[in-house]
Amino acid sequence: MNRPGKPAKKYSQAARLHDIIRLIESRHGIAIDELAEESGVNRRTIHRDLNAISDAGYPLTAEWAGDRKLYRFITGFKDVPPVSFSLQELLTLYFLRSQLDILQGTPFHADLAAIFRKINSVLPPRYAAHLERISRIALPLLQGRRDYSRAADLLEGLRRALLFQQQVSLLYKTPASSKAELYRVDPYSFIFYKGGLYLLGYAHNRRAVRTFALERISDISVEKERFELPDGYDPEQHFRGAFGIVDEEPLSIRLRFAPAVAHAVADRIWHGTQRITAAQDGSVELAFTAGGRMEIISWILSYGSHAELLEPPGLRAEIAATAARMAAVYSAAGGSRAEQSL
Repeated sequence: MNRPGKPAKKYSQAARLHDIIRLIESRHGIAIDELAEESGVNRRTIHRDLNAISDAGYPLTAEWAGDRKLYRFITGFKDVPPVSFSLQELLTLYFLRSQLDILQGTPFHADLAAIFRKINSVLPPRYAAHLERISRIALPLLQGRRDYSRAADLLEGLRRALLFQQQVSLLYKTPASSKAELYRVDPYSFIFYKGGLYLLGYAHNRRAVRTFALERISDISVEKERFELPDGYDPEQHFRGAFGIVDEEPLSIRLRFAPAVAHAVADRIWHGTQRITAAQDGSVELAFTAGGRMEIISWILSYGSHAELLEPPGLRAEIAATAARMAAVYSAAGGSRAEQSL
């Protein structure tokens, strides 16, 4: 009991956070009202405390039980042992850090910066400075990369939904549609492809797994409902039959590359089904079976006259028609559109 005239001892935030963590750990789920009553503060303060606990790295999640929102930690998170790295492993981490510049301005890039601040804080200054210098030996040239800083809020919501396996509602607009469509999605994985970021998930209104380009998502809402990943879920399996990221009916492709580019083709893996045959004149034939018609056409045309599609006949005719239209655009007789406008 406090003596008369002496103010009551203040309950520090650090002590309150410690007690809140203890309460969450000791119960299967606890509501904000219970935490407020136990801690002697209002709901707004508890909200701030829960945000501070989450920001500190505790895997806090919330689920609805009837009309009550219960907070808990992911089971077994305290059993994760500390991780140590050799100097060579740290060098590799610093080397790879620059490869993720595509995520500048997003929560992922901010977290990556925080991770390296933590690493630097425990390293001798000489080592930390040396690793920072080494990180500059990798320079990614990301031509045509998308600016995902404008989607930072969307990524924050998607990241949380992926981490805690919560359904999302998203507005998505395809190039062929005049307006965005609402999708209810179980988000499974983020996919990186040619400098682009995609979401792979189960679309309930399509009753199928679909791929969503992030730049075409205009809004997202994280829902209360949780989901479970399907047994044996394998994102690589989903794209195994695609040439790129479009999962379509597979085509049997066979094409010839001229000697001038044969070396650049033969030493790469273009698809898991590929077969490469070298010819005596220095050219190579490449055959594979994959879906994604427009991706395949675009890739072949990028080699210009150095690539000739041999099969299938229908796709060959389509490329020939495209090449004819390109020739018309560049024909000397017609002149350029810029010249015609002068």
